[in-house]
Amino acid sequence: MDLLFLLINLAGAAVLLLWAVRMVRKGVEQINGGAMRRMVRRATVGRVRAAATGGAVAMLLQSSTAVALLAAGFVSSGVVSVAQGLSLLLGADLGSALVVQVLSFDLSWLMPLLLLVGGVLYLGGKRRAIIQAGRIVFGIALVLLSLRLMREATIPLRESEFLPIVATYLNNDLVTSFLLGVLFTWLLHSSVAAVLLAAMLVSQSVLPLTVGLAFVLGSNLGSGLIAVGLSRKLDASGRRVPIANLFCRAAAAITALLVLRSIELPALVTTSQSPGQWMVLGHVLFNAALLLLFLPAAGLLEKLTCALVADPVVSAEGEFAFNRTSALDRGVLHLPKLGLASATRELLRMSDMVELMLRPVMEYYDHYDPQRALCMRELDIEVNKAHLSIKLYLADLSDSEMSQQDINHSVELSNFAIDLEAVGDIVSKSMLDLARAKHDNKLSFSDAGWDELLKLHEQVLANMRLALNVLVSGDRISARQLVEEKERLRIQERKSNVKHLRRLRAGAIDSIESSNIHLDTARSLRQINSLFASVAYPILSQTGDLLESRLA
Repeated sequence: MDLLFLLINLAGAAVLLLWAVRMVRKGVEQINGGAMRRMVRRATVGRVRAAATGGAVAMLLQSSTAVALLAAGFVSSGVVSVAQGLSLLLGADLGSALVVQVLSFDLSWLMPLLLLVGGVLYLGGKRRAIIQAGRIVFGIALVLLSLRLMREATIPLRESEFLPIVATYLNNDLVTSFLLGVLFTWLLHSSVAAVLLAAMLVSQSVLPLTVGLAFVLGSNLGSGLIAVGLSRKLDASGRRVPIANLFCRAAAAITALLVLRSIELPALVTTSQSPGQWMVLGHVLFNAALLLLFLPAAGLLEKLTCALVADPVVSAEGEFAFNRTSALDRGVLHLPKLGLASATRELLRMSDMVELMLRPVMEYYDHYDPQRALCMRELDIEVNKAHLSIKLYLADLSDSEMSQQDINHSVELSNFAIDLEAVGDIVSKSMLDLARAKHDNKLSFSDAGWDELLKLHEQVLANMRLALNVLVSGDRISARQLVEEKERLRIQERKSNVKHLRRLRAGAIDSIESSNIHLDTARSLRQINSLFASVAYPILSQTGDLLESRLA
């Protein structure tokens, strides 16, 4: 029973650590998720810069796996090469290891202060940035709390009778320790949590240092397997980065394990008063060695993975594949509630098509492909057909069975279908034409101007997801947030225009030549965002959150 109680305490502390790390990552993503994606996207000048960017983003997110998925996604879309993506990931692995190094220090004295500050910011904050900052601070406090709970939970293990037997076996069979590291990291889906837990066991003399080092090597291999598993649904180009990284980690980890089995650790290390710190240092040195060894060979690894994971023959239409089965059920036209639900499902299908058009549109400004553009225009025709079908379906609903609330909801769905159709037109008839003009005239944006447009585009995509949530849930708070985001983007576009005019006054050649395209693109994104925000107005009007007029 005592053993069971001990294992429950240790497992609870491990789960708290895992949850706290993810809480911090979610807070950072909510505040600076778009900025970090832009950092990864723009890290295309030199492998050293890419590695530094990957390390910085991994330290903020406390996860190299998140950077791996970002890099794989950008490689899949053609924004960065496999070599650049691998450079990002090698840097991210070292950044994640440095996070473990920082968290391994005894900072429990900070925990009460962080709990207080984080709780006040999260519970009392009015702005989203303040609330998410509170989430981050509170999450760091919970990380420290979980580490303290681990220390307390492992104290009885030192006096257990079976521990010396287990420790001796693992010390004599480092391969098993290595495989346990792989398995445990895969189960937790977090190398940070796995290495911290192992360091705690080593620091409490529960496990020997050699076992901890073998566990760390396995944890590094397990981390590579996680990225490969999560990216398995990407296309061939996107899967190459995690596979190349896994190859690096497997080769280095197995080599290091063979070396560890054949040598004796120096007396300075084995007699140290803080063996857990030596284990964490080994984790950092391993990832630093990975970076130094494989960063120069990134180009060679790109050729190797391209040979191993070949591109399938896919038509341009495949990129814009979507569910062509209509969700409109004409068998329930006499039942308004079911009919409105059917129309809502069709609106979601229509929005999926619109997202297929909107999400990659900025890539056309970088690399305009006439065949892909033609497929996008054909997809816009499908959007128009879905729009017409929804309007006719709603018109055929039985009026005699509909309440006034149902009639109002029907009008709202029809209006949102009109708005989605307008978004498709803006993308296919305006933004694609602007991208083609930029390509035909061999123009380029300034770095600052391009960054501003990417920020606007990412915010519009985020607001689209929020708008669809509002459509389905009818949630008042989310509807208010959507309208607030609309105003925020309008201010963001105005600031971008002001900065653009300053660049024109300063005589920036890139800004002068591409001025009209820059301004028209920004205006198109603002118009799209306004169309998405329209779904919130009927909800806010019913709840009394909307003024009748903006006029004083």
